Amino acid sequence: MSTSPAPLPPPPVPKRAVRVGDTREDLVKAIQARLDALGLGPIAVDGVFGAETASAVKLLQTRRGEIVDGIVGPATWAALFGAPEPVPPPAGILGATLDVAGSQVGVVESGGPNRGPEVDRYLRSVGVDPTQGSFAWCAAFVHWCFGEASTRLAVPNPCPPKAGCLALWGAAPAATRIAGDAAFDDSSLVHAGVVFVIDHGSGKGHVGFVAAIEAGRLATIEGNTNPAGGRDGYGVFRRQRAFSEINIGFLDFGR
Repeated sequence: MSTSPAPLPPPPVPKRAVRVGDTREDLVKAIQARLDALGLGPIAVDGVFGAETASAVKLLQTRRGEIVDGIVGPATWAALFGAPEPVPPPAGILGATLDVAGSQVGVVESGGPNRGPEVDRYLRSVGVDPTQGSFAWCAAFVHWCFGEASTRLAVPNPCPPKAGCLALWGAAPAATRIAGDAAFDDSSLVHAGVVFVIDHGSGKGHVGFVAAIEAGRLATIEGNTNPAGGRDGYGVFRRQRAFSEINIGFLDFGR
C-alpha cells in the first residue's frame, strides 16, 4: 500500500523580500506551492513570480488584515510558513531599557496635552522645559528609559538626548542605524530593544521600542501614542506594527 510523502520542511527565511520578478526560482516555487496548498490558487508552480502569484499573495494578505502589496515580507512569510523561533530577550542595556519601558505602560497625560508628572520627567531628560509649551514626547520617552537603565547598570546612556524623532535618527552613530528597507528584506536584523523611527512628513515623526517580533510583526512599547496608533497620543501603550510602516529605520544602541 502506497503512502503519501512527508511534507517538505519550509525553506529558510530569505534575506530579501520576495516580489514580482524575483529570480530565486526554487524559493518562488516553494511560495507558489504553499499558496496553492492554502487554497489561494490554482497557481502554476513554475518559479516565475508574476501577476498570478502576486494576486494570490494579495488575497492572503487581505484575508489576514495585512498591508496588501503582493510582496512576501516578514508577516506574509510567517503566514505562509510559520514564524521563526522567537529570539530570547536581550541582556545588558537593551534588556534593562525594555524593563524600564514596560514599567511605564499605562502612564497617561494629565493636567493638559503633553503634560503630567511622568511626561514632564521624560521631557526634562532631553533638556525641554514642559512648562514652556506643548511638546511631543515619544523621543524623550525613549531617552529617559535608556537613562534610567544606564543609571541602574552604571554605564553611559547610549541614546542621544533629542526631543525630535528625526533629530534622534540624525544624531545616532551610523553604526547603530538599520535602514527600514533593509530590515523589511531581512527581519533578522531587528530584535527586541531596538528603537524604530517613522517619518510622517513635514518634519514630524514617531519613535518607540521593539519589544518582540511576533509572527513577522513588531510588538512595540511606545510613548505619546494611543491604542489606535496615533503619533500624537496621550500615553504609553503596547502596540503592534508592520515592518513596512517603519520607513526610516531602526536604531540598535546595543551595538
